[in-house]
Amino acid sequence: MRRFLVLAGALVSLLPAADFDLLILRARVADGTGNPWYRADVGVKSGRIAAIGNLNGRTADRRIEAADRVLSPGFIDVHTHIEGAVEQVPRGDNYLMDGVTTVVTGNCGGSRVKVGQWFAELEKTELGLNVATLIGHNSVRREVMGTANRQATPEELRQMESLVETAMREGAVGFSTGLIYIPGTYSNTAEVVALGKAAGRSGGVYASHMRDEGEKVLDAIREAVEVARAARVPAQLSHFKIDTPRLWGMSAQSLALVEQYRREGVDVVIDQYPYDHSSTNLGITLPSWALADGEEAVGERLSSAGTRARIKTEMLARLKNLGHADYSYAIVARYRPEQSYEGKNISEVNLLMGRPKTIENEAETILDLMAKGGAQMVYHSMGDEDMERIMKYPNTAIASDGGVRVFGEGMPHPRSYGTNARVLAEFVRKRGLLTLEDAIRRMTSLPARTFDFRDRGQIREGFAADLLLFDPARVRDKATFQQPHQYTEGFDYVLVNGVMMVEDGKLTENRGGRVVRRWNGAPPPAGASGQ
Repeated sequence: MRRFLVLAGALVSLLPAADFDLLILRARVADGTGNPWYRADVGVKSGRIAAIGNLNGRTADRRIEAADRVLSPGFIDVHTHIEGAVEQVPRGDNYLMDGVTTVVTGNCGGSRVKVGQWFAELEKTELGLNVATLIGHNSVRREVMGTANRQATPEELRQMESLVETAMREGAVGFSTGLIYIPGTYSNTAEVVALGKAAGRSGGVYASHMRDEGEKVLDAIREAVEVARAARVPAQLSHFKIDTPRLWGMSAQSLALVEQYRREGVDVVIDQYPYDHSSTNLGITLPSWALADGEEAVGERLSSAGTRARIKTEMLARLKNLGHADYSYAIVARYRPEQSYEGKNISEVNLLMGRPKTIENEAETILDLMAKGGAQMVYHSMGDEDMERIMKYPNTAIASDGGVRVFGEGMPHPRSYGTNARVLAEFVRKRGLLTLEDAIRRMTSLPARTFDFRDRGQIREGFAADLLLFDPARVRDKATFQQPHQYTEGFDYVLVNGVMMVEDGKLTENRGGRVVRRWNGAPPPAGASGQ
């Protein structure tokens, strides 16, 4: 009997290996270019797309009948904030279920400063997603200057340039700013240009949360383009919007300015999330000077009656300038000292704290929350007309501005769960604003070209097998502002580097993700996690 088993094993070993690890049959291939879909089989081998076409008669370890479903590249989300959370949920469940296979983090000026060290830590966690990062201006400035409200000295600027250059050598894909946030908001354009040049020497991208997204948005676009021109790098303008209700409709001018710069030869593109609510911290409702110099200094300002009154006066002036009647547009997403506030707007929280409804009292409520550490917020600040116009602009990539989520924790913006499905369900299927193929292009090859991901974002032989198989008539986002912790439905199969991460609409226990480092002109060594 033992001899028979040995002989059987020997015979199996002599059998030829299958042509493919996986063969997807008769799919409607939307290849990421924006071209019309076509019918084809796709073979995957060793984490790569090995063949496309009529593969009848070829062998595979596994076959999947597409059954008239669409096969597309995995989505690339160019604007995320996953630091701190991906370590808790390294599979990146909410993104995988929404069809995302690659994320770019480190946006809005906030990143890990020691990129190489962070990448090494991530590689030990067994990622479910591919992860690339920018090096963030705010993080670099805080490392050198804290939250000081002043211009950098020449020596401080040299230190910041060195940190950016080191991060780029360690694989960052570019440099990001968040110029409404501290401490980056205290910098001048010359500082940003100098750091943009430091990233540009390694071929990075400049991704900017601009200095303004309302009344001074045109000036903010000009500043971002000035940085990109001087640094000789492409520019990605983050979560493009008009965030001031009294200025809704102004996107016609802001988009025209972007297009003007493109005609002049500046490589500037934009990204957008498909919601009329934004999300960021509570501190943006305060004047930036009040947040300088660390927690102790902030606490002292809030404790001083005179300074607190000045802060409140400026807050109310800003509220009026934005065009809001009160603070009901600001909704608490995460507030650790009192979780019962989560999901309620500031007007409601104000009443819960026993104060009559006045905007002065609501400002006081905000200052009380800030004194206890602040909160993560959701803001209703955009209009539908601008959202549609921006989405129709051909050079708009789709991006969530979200993060990896611990399921059930807090009341986060639903964009972390449903951004891509919402585009397909609402703006392709329901409104007819985009074609399916163009929507997929905005989630795949457009972000790939911006961030120089040379083997992702298209279905092409030799490219990484980041793939989605789905029925476009069935995909839908389920996450809402009231019930955000709901996974997208309809992405039946999600592959990351050829590894099945979602199967029959359910997460697997596999880990296919990699760290994605900036392309440096040479192929990565065997087994490495380059682009």
